[in-house]
Amino acid sequence: MTQLSEQEIIRREKLQELQKLGIDPYPAAEYPVNDTSVNIKENYSEATKEQFQDVCLAGRIMSVRDMGKAAFVELQDKAGRIQLYVRRDDICPGEDKTAYDVVFKKLMDIGDIIGVKGYAFITKTGATSIHAREVSILSKSLRPLPIVKSVEGQVFDEVTDPEFKYRQRYVDLVINPEVKDVFVKRTRILQTIRDFYNNLGYLEVETPILQPIPGGATARPFVTHHNALDMPLYLRIANELYLKRLIVGGFEGVYEFAKDFRNEGMDRTHNPEFTVMEMYAAYKDYEWMMRTTETLLEKVAVALHGTTEVQVGDKTIDFKAPFRRVPMYDAIKEHTGFDITGMDEAQLREVCKQLGIHVDAKFGKAKLIDEIFGEKCEGHYVQPTFITDYPVEMSPLTKKHRSKAGLVERFELIVNGKEIANAYSELNDPIDQRERFEEQVQLMERGDDEAMYIDYDFLRALEYGMPPTSGIGIGIDRLTMLMTNQPSIQDVLFFPQMKQEK
Repeated sequence: MTQLSEQEIIRREKLQELQKLGIDPYPAAEYPVNDTSVNIKENYSEATKEQFQDVCLAGRIMSVRDMGKAAFVELQDKAGRIQLYVRRDDICPGEDKTAYDVVFKKLMDIGDIIGVKGYAFITKTGATSIHAREVSILSKSLRPLPIVKSVEGQVFDEVTDPEFKYRQRYVDLVINPEVKDVFVKRTRILQTIRDFYNNLGYLEVETPILQPIPGGATARPFVTHHNALDMPLYLRIANELYLKRLIVGGFEGVYEFAKDFRNEGMDRTHNPEFTVMEMYAAYKDYEWMMRTTETLLEKVAVALHGTTEVQVGDKTIDFKAPFRRVPMYDAIKEHTGFDITGMDEAQLREVCKQLGIHVDAKFGKAKLIDEIFGEKCEGHYVQPTFITDYPVEMSPLTKKHRSKAGLVERFELIVNGKEIANAYSELNDPIDQRERFEEQVQLMERGDDEAMYIDYDFLRALEYGMPPTSGIGIGIDRLTMLMTNQPSIQDVLFFPQMKQEK
């Protein structure tokens, strides 16, 4: 059984006292909020005072300054904070002063959610405030908030523990309301992307999260069991193959904001549940996709910041199009001194050994090249850069390059040393696709638990004919980290995955 603190016991006793007085601490009726703290503070003046003679706000008590028969209360609503002036004779005009002397002064606490009706005015110190005519309790808080104090520019009792912030995000949002701005900007990012593709005439769609085959990427899946069908199902690792089925079906442009799931490690840029926007356009290739993507991200930066320049830590990243383009083999040669063009698996292992990169015995060519690039190259690309023309072994769903043997038409967008987007000229040759899937099965048999499964239904769809298509996946969480200057993926997720609480 949970052990209550002294403060929690006192608050429960206050709850009982409210109920004895016939006051419902959790009333069900609608409360007629008609304004916000920010609107009042920004728009109240002597010229507009008539508009603010009957305001109704609701929010949390964040501080109380008791002055005997009156008090100043700081109220926090959805928009910000505003001062309330609560005077005993105003909220208790008759002989009975219980509503002030008992309910307000003794039974209300910091953290309680209240409603207030009154009028706006400016105090002698110049603070736009609300003179309360009526104060109502709307929800009694049974746990005390961690109170952050600021005195002469110094902050005291600030909650910075990530364990607390991520696990109790609801409290973090109350005591650090600036955190809300990150999530407001995240929504604006989504809306900008949505508007961009809608203006191109593309359709937003939804595809299955529970899938019989975890296809569309190389990753370890989460597995579950469907009792009625008596069959295993997987949480999707990507929505790619379903979106390409829609291209087969005749849609010429589709996109989806997808929750994907990968049963892998967690760090500052990885969460097992994450958001990806995938888009597929018929009759396009990866060159078109590069031009379209840099235009999109330029628009996102301007929508959030009014400029293409975004501050990320101590770096200024410029999303002004066009972005730099660097073939993968050129990147590896530049940063390692090795030209790995045409190397077989044994030669690549030797390169890894000379570079001091530890690799698993079960890794094939694709994983070896990926390790070399990830360890020695990726971190060098701070400004937006398209890494292009990947080896065919690394890209089982990608069309072979039209002029460079052994490569495919693929790019990854690297920003601030991390992959933000991955895109292809999509493989639409069903025979080639079947062979690539079979190569993945061989890797699985070698012990690669991230190798791709064969999706026979997708192969059947390709056999009906898929037009030339380009597709992209953009990591929304990482993009939000960049655009809001947040160092960890946990800072852009309301409720990141956590270890089980002790």
